[in-house]
Amino acid sequence: METTNFINSLKSADFKSFILVLNAYSSQYETRDLEIEYSGFNTNSGYVYLALENGISIVSCFGNAVEYLVENNRTGEEYFFDTYKEALNFLKYGEESDDESED
Repeated sequence: METTNFINSLKSADFKSFILVLNAYSSQYETRDLEIEYSGFNTNSGYVYLALENGISIVSCFGNAVEYLVENNRTGEEYFFDTYKEALNFLKYGEESDDESED
């Protein structure tokens, strides 16, 4: 989809999400040098996204705060994080650490 078609297809809250995602990408030192592999809008989930070359996507839906998404390519399971650093650590070290207390 051409960029103008993509932007014109966004409704008010989706357009706000797009701006939030772009701001998150451009305002963080860690993401500025990463290539954007693709961007888009998922009509099933409502997420506007920028998929980065390192496997992390910056996402937002309905004008809500940005989240960082890592998808397990084998299982399709998605992991959401509040910060880019958390998502990057997950990519580097795998599933969440076992430092959570067990009941």
